[in-house]
Amino acid sequence: MLRNFAQVWRTSTVRLTATFIAIFGVFAILLIGFISWQSALQIQREQAKQIDSEIRQLLQIEASDGLRTLALAVNQISARPGPGLYFLGDVNGQYMLGNVTEMPPEVLQEPGVYNFDYERENPLDEMNGSPQRPKFTGVAIARSITLQSGLRLVVGRDVGQQRGFSAIILQSFFVGVVGIILFSIIAGGLTARRVLRRIDTIRETSTKIMSGNLSERVPVTSRNDEFDGLATNLNAMMDRIEQLLQGLKEVTDNVAHDLKTPLTRLRSQAEAALRDNASEETREQALETVIAESDRLIRTFNALLMIARAEAGAPSGTLVETDISAIVEDMTELYAPVAEDSGIEVVANIEPGITINASRELIGQVMVNLLENAVKYAKPEDGSNGRIDVSLARQNGFVRIAVGDNGSGIPEQDRERVLERFVRLETSRSEPGSGLGLALVNAVARLHNGRFSIEDNVPGVRAVLELPTNS
Repeated sequence: MLRNFAQVWRTSTVRLTATFIAIFGVFAILLIGFISWQSALQIQREQAKQIDSEIRQLLQIEASDGLRTLALAVNQISARPGPGLYFLGDVNGQYMLGNVTEMPPEVLQEPGVYNFDYERENPLDEMNGSPQRPKFTGVAIARSITLQSGLRLVVGRDVGQQRGFSAIILQSFFVGVVGIILFSIIAGGLTARRVLRRIDTIRETSTKIMSGNLSERVPVTSRNDEFDGLATNLNAMMDRIEQLLQGLKEVTDNVAHDLKTPLTRLRSQAEAALRDNASEETREQALETVIAESDRLIRTFNALLMIARAEAGAPSGTLVETDISAIVEDMTELYAPVAEDSGIEVVANIEPGITINASRELIGQVMVNLLENAVKYAKPEDGSNGRIDVSLARQNGFVRIAVGDNGSGIPEQDRERVLERFVRLETSRSEPGSGLGLALVNAVARLHNGRFSIEDNVPGVRAVLELPTNS
């Protein structure tokens, strides 16, 4: 139990709840004190107004009807039941009339407003003729004045009811504060428990993932709260990680498979050159083969390195203002003679002056890969002349680079697969290559926040690279 409590207490939710409860408690205490103080002041003001009003009426009676009428009025109103206190004394402060027979000396010495304890006979018992007539005690607020005749007049009010009212206010607020604090503690505990349950679920899932089960995902509820948003992002991250690891595994397998053949040929040629009876021509041919295979391996590794660089993201400053029109035009002019030698017509439709933030080196390599593929496969099955269409234009906030041919094309079901590393279709096995060209184009598209796709060209295919103009 203590361990669970300590675990719950360490959570930020519980600590924040405790902090809010403490702040609320202090605020509630200050609020109760302020309300009680203001209530007491307001009641005291009202009582002071009533006292001053009665004193003005009594002074009017004295001024208009004389001292005897004043004495009769004091005697009459003091006999009424209620919180009113009345004392009329002679010039020496001795009791003459009223429902209070004794006053503190200081009240009779100087006119003013006073608070004091008093004692008087219960007026109800007096009216009922009770023989014992017990004394009634309380706390009063009163004003003392000296009449024109020298007599002392004191008019006051019992403040016991005021204190009772203040006590009720304090009690009500105290019960409310205690209830709210208890409710906050319960709500904070339940909230912390719910948060801990969700966090434990994420921790358990991450533990399973770290143990090697990459297919595990954080559960997502239907509440669509912040934890579901976090779980969705974590799951998307795990999907990407799993995809990259799967790609890494495939790359490793493909590298081992694709490099085994050229390395075997290198070894065979080297052995042939080292034989004692090998002729000079055989040795020269072996060295040429070694150089050709080495160049092929270097190109493969260079392509892998470029893909890795593109997928790792561009370092700061590598994407600069680049004239895409100039790059596409230069690469098209470079490959046009090669295509013509193979009987392939190259048609270019390039919009001039298009510049975006991009890597000139990678965009140039993209055009090399697309044009090389087009030259390889722009051979119609009916034996007619091949054709390559190169276009560059702005479209819907993107720069659209398209390289199309009229060759045999790529089946629709394979158009996504050929974007992976080392993937070569059966129809392409007879052509030289490593299966990395389109994978590099796809990686460069992602690096520039663009997209790469292969579309129908009827006949043939069209490779389309779209780069955002604000990349």
